[in-house]
Amino acid sequence: MNERTERRLKFMTEMPKICVPIVGKTESEIVRAGKELSGSAADLIEWRADYFEHLFEPDKLLETLQKLRKALGKKPLLFTIRTAGEGGETAISFAKYSDILCQVGQTKLADYIDVEAFWGYRTEEGDLEKNTPEQIAAELCHEPVRCLVQELQTEDQAQVIGSYHDFDKTPSDQEMYNRLLAMKEMGVAIPKMAVMPQNREDVMRLMQVTMRVKERLGNGPVITMSMGSLGAVSRVAGALYGSDVTFGCAGKASAPGQIELDRLQEMLKTLAIKEG
Repeated sequence: MNERTERRLKFMTEMPKICVPIVGKTESEIVRAGKELSGSAADLIEWRADYFEHLFEPDKLLETLQKLRKALGKKPLLFTIRTAGEGGETAISFAKYSDILCQVGQTKLADYIDVEAFWGYRTEEGDLEKNTPEQIAAELCHEPVRCLVQELQTEDQAQVIGSYHDFDKTPSDQEMYNRLLAMKEMGVAIPKMAVMPQNREDVMRLMQVTMRVKERLGNGPVITMSMGSLGAVSRVAGALYGSDVTFGCAGKASAPGQIELDRLQEMLKTLAIKEG
């Protein structure tokens, strides 16, 4: 078993895994954060490379990645470029986005790589409520994403976390269900969805949909969250409804509603579900 295999997360435990993002702009900020988090309670470290000032300079990007990997020790690393279209810090073409992710994948330094699964998808091209997940995943507009996932997710590279974010609303139950399963049909290892609630019912609906998806996938890993203060309960109740990873923060948050790492860990321990 190699080091990357040993770093892979083991899901289906009493508590969701905790992921903490690094959002530094400079190499020194990023590496320093990695060293600090290497001994923390976080199970997974996400490098939000869209914050990095040298994102579009391959040599500097890969040099920083190497230093961060060393700083993290045995902590698994998730590499993410969150685009402006899904709440991130950079505007980027799909060609450039794909190129950077593939370069990172080839280094074998990242254990997980985030891919925005619905890049360029326009709802008028297919009905997200009526079409099946298989039909949605097979649409021509998703061909580039499927090819990217296939290139990244080889046996000796990273596992792909497919992602979708809606910062305006919580979609209908059927749309959320179809999007999560469509990501799996595209070939991602772990589908992930973050949505914005308008009321308490929205938060409950996300939890119920996640339970349905978990059942459909035979309890395979899924990541979902309801954002903002209203959705904070979804970040600590994953063991109850089936979300396998929750996102906290150590300093600056990367999304609305993230809870500080130490506080989040204590809350998860308190709510840990033990069968039997």
